[in-house]
Amino acid sequence: MQLYIYFLGTGGSWPSVQRNVSAVAVKRGGEVILFDCGEGTQRQIQRSQLSYMQIKSIFITHYHGDHFLGLPGFIQTLQLNDREEPLHIYGPKGTKRIVETIIRLGYFRPSYEIHAHELHPGDSIRFEGYCVRCIDACHNVPSLAYSLEEDVRPGKFNKKRALELGVPEGRLFSQLQHGKEVEVNGTVVTPDMVLGPPRPGRKITISGDTKPCPQLVEFARGSDVLIHDATFESSLEEKAREYGHSTARQAAEIAQKAEVGTLFLTHISPRYRDASVLEKEAQEIFPSSHAASDFMEFEVKLKK
Repeated sequence: MQLYIYFLGTGGSWPSVQRNVSAVAVKRGGEVILFDCGEGTQRQIQRSQLSYMQIKSIFITHYHGDHFLGLPGFIQTLQLNDREEPLHIYGPKGTKRIVETIIRLGYFRPSYEIHAHELHPGDSIRFEGYCVRCIDACHNVPSLAYSLEEDVRPGKFNKKRALELGVPEGRLFSQLQHGKEVEVNGTVVTPDMVLGPPRPGRKITISGDTKPCPQLVEFARGSDVLIHDATFESSLEEKAREYGHSTARQAAEIAQKAEVGTLFLTHISPRYRDASVLEKEAQEIFPSSHAASDFMEFEVKLKK
């Protein structure tokens, strides 16, 4: 199954000519999971290859405007496009009150179901084939960091060994690959006899707005992709600390300690028309660092 990250908004604070505010979509097969929904996200989706109707779940990191004020327009747009499937919105404490307020705005009442879920640090939400976990980030308001973690995959199938054991190709191969034992000529063949060691699924971690956060290192450990707050360059480290943000260098240090595959810098301050200074600063610490830009796409490939 293919897994793509779509950066819909990579700026912080307010929309600029170069960047819209925070929104990241993860497309897994035919499903899209949205992380944050800053103002204008619905238009960003229209300009991408994504479909509104594929979005079943939205995870909000925190309730600063640049991370959730796109929800009213997005919810109404779904209604105007005849949405029937329920929409689930997850976030920190206050999510239910905010979603209820949005639904009451003006004369608008959605005809489809909207379910609001308040999460606590350590919660894990199960979906088919993956889960989304959360921990506290280190921001100036209650804020969550999220990780999307796919289930462990079965080990590689040893076709040669299966044939040696007398298992014919076809239906019995498939049963073994799905963890079920089979019987051939009175002999039981178990999956461990023909499968290699389990293989990890993919992992994507999204920091939300945060200062350097010690618990985020373990939370992000081994991620294929870390998407991390990098609002400022190091010369503005004190300003970053005051407002609960990280510098590009600090984001790279987290990525290095957590041994992630790729780092994307996001929530970039509107002061940077060109984010290459942030990218260069991060690459000095963690070479596989990239300044995300709006409409950038990235495929997260399975480990062999």
